[in-house]
Amino acid sequence: MLVQALAGKSVVAALQSSGMSGWIGIAPLIFIFAVFYFLLILPQQRRQKKWQAMVDQLKTGDKVVTSGGIRGTIFAMKEDAVTLRVPPDNLKLEVTRASIVSVTTEEVATK
Repeated sequence: MLVQALAGKSVVAALQSSGMSGWIGIAPLIFIFAVFYFLLILPQQRRQKKWQAMVDQLKTGDKVVTSGGIRGTIFAMKEDAVTLRVPPDNLKLEVTRASIVSVTTEEVATK
């Protein structure tokens, strides 16, 4: 760059030509970040919002599945925990709300 400026080109022309190569070098990084955002980050945020809405709508009597695979019916609720009644002996377990993975419907339970 300095050699070109000394060889008869102006300093401004030499700086302008090097500025374009800077953007060309950053463009692949911006593209990679955009791909990661749309393929990984955005779907995870949507899943998190959907799960949070499901946890906020829990009520007594809902049949749920925990992350450990325990299936039960919500018997009582606290601020950060729920008490599940687990068949066949109606055992009562207290689990955190964060461990609830899904709410099962009546149609799924009958199959």
